Amino acid sequence: MRFRDREDAGQRLADLLDHYRGHSDVVVLALPRGGVPVARVVADRLEAPMDLLLVRKLGVPGREELAMGAIADGDIVLNQDVVRHVEPHEVERVIQREREELRRRNEAYGRTPLEVEGRTVIVVDDGLATGATMRASVQALAQRKPGKVVVAVPTAPEHTVDEFAEIVDEVVCVMTPKPFGSVGQAYKDFSQTTDGEVRRLLTR
Repeated sequence: MRFRDREDAGQRLADLLDHYRGHSDVVVLALPRGGVPVARVVADRLEAPMDLLLVRKLGVPGREELAMGAIADGDIVLNQDVVRHVEPHEVERVIQREREELRRRNEAYGRTPLEVEGRTVIVVDDGLATGATMRASVQALAQRKPGKVVVAVPTAPEHTVDEFAEIVDEVVCVMTPKPFGSVGQAYKDFSQTTDGEVRRLLTR
């Protein structure tokens, strides 16, 4: 099974989250940029407000697709198994670059963060691989004292789903392919989401 695009993935994910529909304490947070089209569909179906949870993957220099960690709201999570193979000054350079990108995006989207304290927060991305980006997001979110945290994604490896089940209140995932290649393999159309599309979906 493959998703047609992120909107299709959002529809299938929303089917599994329908029990949250109409609950006044529910907030949907999207991981930009790819998680935003998925989350927009979920938020609309659940009749819930949507905001962003700004986060950036820390890619290994020269092999950027390989995550050595992530940064979200100033909270940095590093994968020590990967980081130990990278020079410390290179790690710091990547952290500084991604910190600047987070600042730029926050200004570009011109958003006012939603209040999440005591509320049920559904964190949505278009898929998980290593889970480093989502892990940083969840850790940063914990500082804002949500009442309940739900990680919701269209696709992920089974072992990653199991790992998140240990650190959040609920994990919802449409499919866990075996073997798991990449998030993009679950989509027929996995074209990049632009900043303009993020702004449009936020204000819709």
